[in-house]
Amino acid sequence: MVEIGFLVARLGSEDFGVPALSETPARSQPFIPLVSVSLLTGVGYALAGPFMSLFLIKEVQAGPVAVGAFLLVTALVSMLVSTLVGRLSDSRAIRRTLLAVAGAAGALGWALFAVLRDYWLLLAVAVTLWAVASSHMPQMYAYARQLLERSGSAKAPLAISGLRTTMSIAWVGGPPLGALLIVGGGFTGLFAAGAAVYVLAVVVTLVWLPELGSSAAPSHEVERQSGLRREVVLAALAFVLLQGATSVGVAAMPLFVTENLGGTTGDAGLVLGLCAALEIPLMLGFGALAIRFNHRLLVLAGGAVALAYYGVMLATQATWQVMAAQVLHAVVISAVMGVGISYFQDLAPDRPGYATTLYTNTAKTSSMLAGPLLGLAQHLGYRTAYGMGLVMSVLGLALLLAARRR
Repeated sequence: MVEIGFLVARLGSEDFGVPALSETPARSQPFIPLVSVSLLTGVGYALAGPFMSLFLIKEVQAGPVAVGAFLLVTALVSMLVSTLVGRLSDSRAIRRTLLAVAGAAGALGWALFAVLRDYWLLLAVAVTLWAVASSHMPQMYAYARQLLERSGSAKAPLAISGLRTTMSIAWVGGPPLGALLIVGGGFTGLFAAGAAVYVLAVVVTLVWLPELGSSAAPSHEVERQSGLRREVVLAALAFVLLQGATSVGVAAMPLFVTENLGGTTGDAGLVLGLCAALEIPLMLGFGALAIRFNHRLLVLAGGAVALAYYGVMLATQATWQVMAAQVLHAVVISAVMGVGISYFQDLAPDRPGYATTLYTNTAKTSSMLAGPLLGLAQHLGYRTAYGMGLVMSVLGLALLLAARRR
């Protein structure tokens, strides 16, 4: 964690200094607190997010259809809210305020999950507070891109990948710690811990992050072209499928390990944490490669590795084999989800809020697919979730190959 913080802080203070902020020495290095915000919100979600399907099934006693509907509706509403926030953030100098509001909504949402057990009340929290909280990630990366572009640096992909790596760090300890919290304090303790971490993120945002001002407002012609280009549409569809494969695989992992392989909840947490640990060096490595190589080619390489990963998962018979397969999964996540941020920001470089929200909305759309697919896997067997992932990866790779700029 110290090494990652030093790297990103150095990128922010040396390569990506912002002259406009130099008059305020205490705030001349906003990348340092931005790393902290990214890490805190990553931990806040990594603690409880992987166990959401387990919570709904075991604690709320929701059936397959109810679980699928919950994940589907939540993802849909979150996508709509994030889109509105993304458009707003590019036209007004309120990006830091939006980060604080989203963090506060996340804290309150987890706090309510700690005490509520009624399915419909939980769904109401998810489509309101969670929907607002979902805008935090795209706004954070848009904030970083806006900061980097002011310096004219060519190392933005490495800095963005470094920032994204903090999410992987959060997932190293988050799922195992979440499993321990479930054992020690149940889901109440788990969600309360998530709320506390989000509160810390809000404090850091308000105290140490400066407001950067608004992005340059695009003309209607630029907006029309960046929103409707064939390349953008195909790339978005490809990422929905590639990330959808990951979404259904991660959501099914605790259930697959415990039900199919005879492992424990702790084993499932270790698997997810191992993948995140492997992502740390790989994310930085792909970020460095993104400075020299075409972003689309790196994402294509990640999609190709995804085919191997889901093929291996279909053949696993023991927990240790699943752990070994996480090497491949870490490559997929590092290439597709790490470099993918810069790839989408390049599609609309004058609108960081719009571009980053477009990227994160592909993940939310994939979550919409993952919900009913997980419900289907609950009937057919959780191993089939990885067969679904293989098919989705094949289709996503084909679409990405077709998304070639003319």
